Amino acid sequence: MSKIIGTINKEIRAKTAKRCKERNIILPTFKQLRNPELIPQEIKDKLKPIGLWDINPLNLFRITWKNDINTGLFGDVNYLEIPRELTGIKARVIGLVGKYFPTGAHKVGAAYGCLAPRMVTGEFDPTYHKAVWPSTGNYCRGGAFDCALLDVAAVAILPEEMSQERFSWLKSIGSEVIATPGCESNVKEIYDKCDELRLDPRNLILNQFDEFGNPLYHYEITGPALEEVHVAQSNPKKKFAAYVSATGSAGTIAAGDYLRKLYPHMKVVASEAAECPTLLNNGFGGHRIEGIGDKHVPWVHNVRNTDAVAAIRDEDCMRLFRLFNEPAGTAFLQSLGLKPELIKDLSLLGISSIANLLASIKTAKYFEMDENDIVFTVFTDAADMYASRLTELTEDRGTYSSISAAIDFNTCLLAQSYDNFLELSYQDKKRIHNLKYYTWVEQQGKTYEEILEQWHPEYWTEIFENNVEPLDILIEEFNDLILKS
Repeated sequence: MSKIIGTINKEIRAKTAKRCKERNIILPTFKQLRNPELIPQEIKDKLKPIGLWDINPLNLFRITWKNDINTGLFGDVNYLEIPRELTGIKARVIGLVGKYFPTGAHKVGAAYGCLAPRMVTGEFDPTYHKAVWPSTGNYCRGGAFDCALLDVAAVAILPEEMSQERFSWLKSIGSEVIATPGCESNVKEIYDKCDELRLDPRNLILNQFDEFGNPLYHYEITGPALEEVHVAQSNPKKKFAAYVSATGSAGTIAAGDYLRKLYPHMKVVASEAAECPTLLNNGFGGHRIEGIGDKHVPWVHNVRNTDAVAAIRDEDCMRLFRLFNEPAGTAFLQSLGLKPELIKDLSLLGISSIANLLASIKTAKYFEMDENDIVFTVFTDAADMYASRLTELTEDRGTYSSISAAIDFNTCLLAQSYDNFLELSYQDKKRIHNLKYYTWVEQQGKTYEEILEQWHPEYWTEIFENNVEPLDILIEEFNDLILKS
């Protein structure tokens, strides 16, 4: 039985299709989001004048890495290479850019991956259900945006200590917002609120931490985007050496499962906060790297495919956030001879993106990678999501100076080493996998039998290889129902 595609309720599906027709809604297939060239020209023509963040259902077709902000249509994968002058390593570091998704973050894709299967099977009834999005930040924003495009009621759940920009935007888009106690690390409090909301049958919980539509999106769309960027380097000597991703909900790291098929010797590295080293050391705590939910191992994480863990100090991320965005910081970088366009592009890195950059540096240093190696990662969102954090840092620490910039450049970037880095043995992977038991079997009702199944590669093959085509067929059938309604 599929863990993504549920039982089809034809009556609700037909009713939902009729509702979609009234609102001019068509759903994109996964293959269209992977390759926008397959999107019908009629839809492309209508998309051109529509803004990237506009509440227009056609923006569902922009849930892709290939949005061209200059033409309003599609082009190559959006990515940014961080030069050696900044990283201090021989290996190249390339990150996909999430800024050019609707909402400014790639999590809108994971949200679509969770909601679309429920709509096309009739499991979700827009006239009855509310879509509940448990999150530590960008996922609930993506879910609320998808719901706005589909004219569906949304409930966003996120920790109260997240940036004010998130709360303001969620309210502006019409989502109900629930703030739970704590910071990024306080995921259990989010689950507790979900348990409370689940008592009302109208609330459909779309939990990114256990919804397989989340990693399926990244396996099918983020993985091929990374492959495409690598192939575009057009030099066979440049090895796809590693893929680095913050675990968070363990959706984005699933691109590593796709890439492993193509580059069997690559390293898949999970990054997390050193202040809450759950994977590294069974640790717990609070931290300031927004968007990384921890203190647990997500149900959807294929731990056996993870080769190493890099824990990043949140202080390093906050200092570099100032270096990349404060006037004194950018002036210092310009004095090093860096190109102005590159310095401007550093604003494409939000706080968790900087954590991924630092984990990439650690990875290259630990494995002694050289000029022939490329480390790939994901720059999930951009600095504009965290403007209030710059204000808070200035109020707390004073105006950022050129001296601070020089210190941060040398200590947080050039001196970054492979401390808090663990290459995972078979038993290390088993230890991390076993941590799922306490959250998911004891607290969240998963079965003992399934957690044992998850250790075997066949479990993940079924999820990633056997669901995309059937799901796309269901989406196409649903769109046909819309046309016939």
